[in-house]
Amino acid sequence: MDIISQLQEQVNSIAAITFNAFGTLQRDAPPVQLSPNYPEPPAAAATTTTTTTATDGDATAAFPEQPKQLSADLVKAAKQFDALVAALPLSEGGEEAQLKRIAELQVENDLIGQELQKQLEAAEKELKQVQELFGQAADNCLNMKKPE
Repeated sequence: MDIISQLQEQVNSIAAITFNAFGTLQRDAPPVQLSPNYPEPPAAAATTTTTTTATDGDATAAFPEQPKQLSADLVKAAKQFDALVAALPLSEGGEEAQLKRIAELQVENDLIGQELQKQLEAAEKELKQVQELFGQAADNCLNMKKPE
């Protein structure tokens, strides 16, 4: 996998980690009072119902550790991204050298494109000849068959 694809993959990974972190924090955060004008939100223990499982209780008990773990995952992914960026080749010679290199590559691309076009035309010509020969062979086979 080339460096650009790795960078794209890492950006997708950072986006997924961020999305999951926000979703997890929204899902598992305990209720808080936003304004003194509103009543106090019910406590997490008071809202337990018969459908609450032990894992739900574990999730709320582990909530203070979740932001730390999610942040650590995000920082790790960002450091990997930074390492990939640092591995990118540096441009040498400035913008003029880059433009010259682009022009050279464009000329090379044009030459290869012309060569491929010639090969395509030759292949199409050969295909046409093969189709004509096949048609003649098929006609000859049909003409040799005697009507009954």
